[in-house]
Amino acid sequence: MKNSDITPVKWPVLDFTEMQDTIETLHQWIQILGKIRLKSMPWQNHSWHTTFYITSTGYSTNPIPYEGCIFQIDLDFKKHQLIIKCSETEALSMDLYPRTVADFYTELFDKLSSLGINIRIHPKPNEIEPAIPFAENIINKAYDPDTANKLWRAMLRTNEVFSKFRSDFIGKASPVHLFWGAFDLAVTRFSGKKAPLHPGGMPNMSLKVMQEAYSQEVSSAGFWPGSKDSPTPVYYSYAYPADKGFGEQKVLPKEAFYNADMGEFFLKYEDVQTSENPEKTIMDFLQTTYEAAAITSGWDRASLEKHLEARD
Repeated sequence: MKNSDITPVKWPVLDFTEMQDTIETLHQWIQILGKIRLKSMPWQNHSWHTTFYITSTGYSTNPIPYEGCIFQIDLDFKKHQLIIKCSETEALSMDLYPRTVADFYTELFDKLSSLGINIRIHPKPNEIEPAIPFAENIINKAYDPDTANKLWRAMLRTNEVFSKFRSDFIGKASPVHLFWGAFDLAVTRFSGKKAPLHPGGMPNMSLKVMQEAYSQEVSSAGFWPGSKDSPTPVYYSYAYPADKGFGEQKVLPKEAFYNADMGEFFLKYEDVQTSENPEKTIMDFLQTTYEAAAITSGWDRASLEKHLEARD
């Protein structure tokens, strides 16, 4: 197959009011998977050992070492299955369909146990209120295959743009990864300078974890599908610590805006999806909001950016 034979994935329409129930259930499911990865992986800076990655079919934990073997858990939004792969056994699968978090939790750990993978996790979600124990959660039980597929496809297209944006930075930068705490796809750039202790404030989140995650000065951007309290899928960008002039900077596209209460720039997904060139629209947002952080906080851009280095 030639590259010209591949039909690009379209940017799907995301309506949070129609997607809310499935998103809330998926969020609980990936919290369970994320905690399995958290308990199994050696600690990495900024909690990078806990994250998921976008794949050709959905989300993946990527390989996880466990007592001399490797296992991996994938969510497939084309076949609508959870797939557990292990280096020492045949793969096992679970169908994704409308089912309670409690039912999902029980079957998943039964499957893992049958493979000889016995892991205990903290049995409550993080960054979610109320934090109902997974084994008791019979409230979240929606799963619409089309919704799950559309959300993954939006992240698939976003992942490509984020990856290109990351490539222009030669300083320390995170992978493009999916955090299960807030359910956001993110990429972070670091100035190389230490940051003041973070005050914390996320529900059901350790202050120590937050302070380690933000121990260095950052410019971070991401995509978030929304919540019942903020029912709009958005792209965001923030700096920590942020200079007082950060929010006063001019950014692109014209639809982007600064929220003083949140201390972040936002761009609605709808404005991207309906734009003439969604990829450029996101890239403009990423680049100009990063520049807002780098300029106002005095980053050494010449030593951190590929295109600036090439001019010397």
